[in-house]
Amino acid sequence: MSKLLVVKAHPLTKEESRSVRALDSFLEGYKETHADDQIDILDVYTESIPEIDEELLSGWNALRAGAEFTSLNTSQQEKISKFNDLTEQFLGSDKVVIANALWNLNVPTRLKAWIDTINVAGKTFKYTEEGPQGMAGDKTVLHIQSNGGVYGGNDFSSQYVKGIFNFIGVNDVQQLFIEGIDYAPERADELMGEALEKAAALGKNF
Repeated sequence: MSKLLVVKAHPLTKEESRSVRALDSFLEGYKETHADDQIDILDVYTESIPEIDEELLSGWNALRAGAEFTSLNTSQQEKISKFNDLTEQFLGSDKVVIANALWNLNVPTRLKAWIDTINVAGKTFKYTEEGPQGMAGDKTVLHIQSNGGVYGGNDFSSQYVKGIFNFIGVNDVQQLFIEGIDYAPERADELMGEALEKAAALGKNF
């Protein structure tokens, strides 16, 4: 049995969001051929994802200086515990699928906050004399992204997501783009239909 971590990085539903609709098709295909797998769904818009702020930084600094965890204030303890839990959830997953829209040429801020929890020195990468070395290999990742225009993977968002996973040692990073619907609305049904077929096929073989 494998563990699939699903990161839903869009606040809308499948009826309103192209990327979430494609994610739903992916999951339908996945469940057909992976009935025994464990699927954990993380919705970054309903889950509390701690951002790296003054409390996290000061809490980490205090712990590095030898402070007891219980000496931190309640908010620091909650944020650090949640941050660590998200890191461990990722490390315990065999496969990861992320679905988001391209917003202003970048990932949604909530997705960026989650990505910070999986890009952790000493856990998902380490520093060596030869430079940083990824520690989170042996995972398979699929990034689903809806784009109004056509970028072919050359936008900042998709390059950033793939780059981060490569940095932490994950080389099997697949990408599915839902592109051009805003650019060619007369082809909306055709383009969306093609994307949903691809998503379902990817799910069956993921």
